[in-house]
Amino acid sequence: MKKKLLDTKFTIKEVVATGIGAALFVVIGMISIPTPVPNTSIQLQYAVQALFSVVFGPFVGFLMGFIGHAIKDAMSGGGLWWFWIAGSGVFGLLVGSFRKFFQVEEGKFEVKDIVRFNVIQFVANAIAWLIGPIGDVIVSGEPVNKVIAQSIVAILVNSVTVAVIGTVLLTAYARTQTRSGSLKKD
Repeated sequence: MKKKLLDTKFTIKEVVATGIGAALFVVIGMISIPTPVPNTSIQLQYAVQALFSVVFGPFVGFLMGFIGHAIKDAMSGGGLWWFWIAGSGVFGLLVGSFRKFFQVEEGKFEVKDIVRFNVIQFVANAIAWLIGPIGDVIVSGEPVNKVIAQSIVAILVNSVTVAVIGTVLLTAYARTQTRSGSLKKD
């Protein structure tokens, strides 16, 4: 029986992955490497979110980012920035939506897969990090120049972070899986 895209029945594995993923998002998100643009930093948790999104799918990826970012914002004391929180969720949703193009569970993540993954994650970053500024301008009345700068920096630094660390994580994960056809009967 195939799962439908909007099938909301989560397996125990997906529920656990969501919880662990959100917790990792918060903990890793505490590592914040500042950029010259105010309130914008290099964030390492998006590489882990990309891994979870490819392995567990779009809804786990979405919830990991949405819940994790909301908790991280709440813990920081700076308020909840819902449009940026939504962007984190959308990033996981978009990357996870393309998981069928990868065979990491079968132990395969080759050069063509790496290129495809990085095109997908760059586009997902570009879409996700346009949500925050649009919402900030329309709802919060934030200055357009400020949020455009934040958006551009977020797209670039998150794309590079995911390209480097996310690719390493997916490659390492694929290598831990048994390649289909690699086991032979003696």
